[in-house]
Amino acid sequence: MKISEELVWELTNKAIDELGAGATPEMVKEYVERELSKVRQIPGTTEKFEGRVIVTSFGLNKPGIVARITGCLAEMEIDLQDISQKIMQNFYTLIMIIDITSSPKNLKEIQEELQKVASELNVKIYAQHEDIFQYMFRI
Repeated sequence: MKISEELVWELTNKAIDELGAGATPEMVKEYVERELSKVRQIPGTTEKFEGRVIVTSFGLNKPGIVARITGCLAEMEIDLQDISQKIMQNFYTLIMIIDITSSPKNLKEIQEELQKVASELNVKIYAQHEDIFQYMFRI
């Protein structure tokens, strides 16, 4: 299933209806992400999600983190389009925009591979389709 503006809009409206007037943008975002992950986890679904993905990572800084993450992306034939990193004392934050269109892997498989890397490095890595960010800021 391709993530469409209509699907995200429909889920956003449903979230607002179910969560009520006290819903914060963060609560709505979490609801939409949860519902989209259910759609992606339908057994037997192998459909490829195309487009750009926002990858965020953070944790205790140590040598090789960026190399390991970008190496994993390169192995999956993913195009790294933008990267930003900040180190604050012993902690790092990393934000990347990647294009998964040319990768043979779908978004779920990419997320699983990145979680393996996160476990190896003892850091957090999140990969979310840019559509989630695009449409959440329209609320």
